[in-house]
Amino acid sequence: MHDKYGVTQDSYCYKNSDVLKNKLNIQDCDQLAEAELAFAAVRYSEYSSLITCVQDFNLEHLKHLHYQLFQDVYTWAGEIRDVDISKGNTRFCTCTRINAESERQFSRIPKLEIINPKDILIEELTDIFCELNIIHPFREGNGRALRFFFEELIFYLGMNINWPDISKEEWIKANILGYHGDLRLLHKILNGAISP
Repeated sequence: MHDKYGVTQDSYCYKNSDVLKNKLNIQDCDQLAEAELAFAAVRYSEYSSLITCVQDFNLEHLKHLHYQLFQDVYTWAGEIRDVDISKGNTRFCTCTRINAESERQFSRIPKLEIINPKDILIEELTDIFCELNIIHPFREGNGRALRFFFEELIFYLGMNINWPDISKEEWIKANILGYHGDLRLLHKILNGAISP
């Protein structure tokens, strides 16, 4: 049985399976992935921002965005995971440290409003993005929720982002390199995606 997160059995999955328990009772990985994409796309299109200040970009807001995307699929949408997970050789933040480590990163966000020039701002955004991805606060849907969060943050900062049409493999490679401290590829992707 393939388990992309390195968790052989946990309370999030159906018994003797690596398929996440879901409101649709889908017990096939590929069908669940399709349903996730479809429901998340609809919820994404329905979203209307209520952000009023840069301090609103915090863990509670990331949880809200995760809930927005996955509320139709998972009962735990918007909730911090309570199991430790990994992908391949990448171990994400232990669940007992998620809140503390997240707060360290979110405390950096208010300073983004005063950073110039754009190159330095994108370096800082890249580093925060990478660190939050390493934390991986949710059992599933971290990448989508994080990109959603950064789209809104970048727009709030007066810029636009258009995620590039790159392969899943290249995106994963950029994030793995970032995990090991090499942010160059991730920075290149974000720098090309963000415009004034």
